[in-house]
Amino acid sequence: MKKLLIWASLFISLSSLPVCALKFEIEKSPQLGLLKNFKASELCIVAENTEHYLKNNTEDTFAVHSGDIVNEKLSLKQIEQTLAFICKTYRDDVKAQRQSRLHDNKFLLDHFQFYRWSPDVKTAQQIAIKSTNAVKSRMLNAIPDEQIFLTKYYTKLLDASAVKTHKYNQALYALPKDEQGMSLVQAEEKKLQLTRFKYTRQQVINGALLKENQAKSLVWITEEALHDVLLQGTGVLNVDGKQRFFNVHRNNGIAYDYSIGKREQARYWYFAEVPSIMGYGQTLASKIAVKPQVTFAGNVADLGLGKLIMVSYQHNDQQISRIGVLADQGGAFDNNLFQLDLLVDSYRGWQDYHQANKTLPDYAQAWIMLLK
Repeated sequence: MKKLLIWASLFISLSSLPVCALKFEIEKSPQLGLLKNFKASELCIVAENTEHYLKNNTEDTFAVHSGDIVNEKLSLKQIEQTLAFICKTYRDDVKAQRQSRLHDNKFLLDHFQFYRWSPDVKTAQQIAIKSTNAVKSRMLNAIPDEQIFLTKYYTKLLDASAVKTHKYNQALYALPKDEQGMSLVQAEEKKLQLTRFKYTRQQVINGALLKENQAKSLVWITEEALHDVLLQGTGVLNVDGKQRFFNVHRNNGIAYDYSIGKREQARYWYFAEVPSIMGYGQTLASKIAVKPQVTFAGNVADLGLGKLIMVSYQHNDQQISRIGVLADQGGAFDNNLFQLDLLVDSYRGWQDYHQANKTLPDYAQAWIMLLK
């Protein structure tokens, strides 16, 4: 009975909250803060890599579109021109041997339109009711009407082994052997017969793929590390003294469940070795090389890949603003227009991650920036 009363009380308190409808509105004079904590050179790299993807993967209609949820009059060409302008500005400034104008408020206000993002608080509150994680519920319920939920993600720095040991007993598996060489379309047509779609994460952990050697093990890590890499999407692994990068490739088709923890997720990813940290890409070969501090993960399906985004927040009585590119996504962003994930760096664990990022807020004002 006590539990029922608690849930009833929670429902009443949530239903009485003001619910802000999702919207993107042009703000003529946004109050920008001090532009810092990002490098113009790396912003240019991510902008250029993302523009290249937009131009060369037009068949990827999931991500390559104008994002008319922001404004139905937007065109994909405007998105590409915005990204190209970032690099042109950076390179012109380098040639002129002057400080980057991408850190100049007046320059940005003169050259860009700012679409203020008011988040989908209603959906966030609905997820909070279902969540089994008290901290997650509290943070979702606390999203302000005019600020997005600004989370952070990072690549895990991990030790690994080229062979299975008592400690390193969980593999990052390559795409199963019965799917090697297949395109996504071909695999989808045969999904009922393919190994990739047969097993949950828990079944793989318990050795399902070891039977008949159904998939090649790329490298071996601990079970805890496996859950972390599956959540983050990329692992930076020390294997016999050599740093190697592994990125998610294709998953088992089970949706990410925002309401439960990482260990309970049934979604499982197969991996591939890559040359650097990679963001979004419909295929492994087309994935976008990204950089920390200037890359956002978010709802690519609705917003459209390549949106230039500014977030702004208070720190020590000072307003800080920073710019990044929407160049990554994740299962947590399905039907999620209240959150962005900032790629911060590579860390061994919570302690060094927290020490490096404890000044970053949980909520921030956000704008989609478009070249005038």
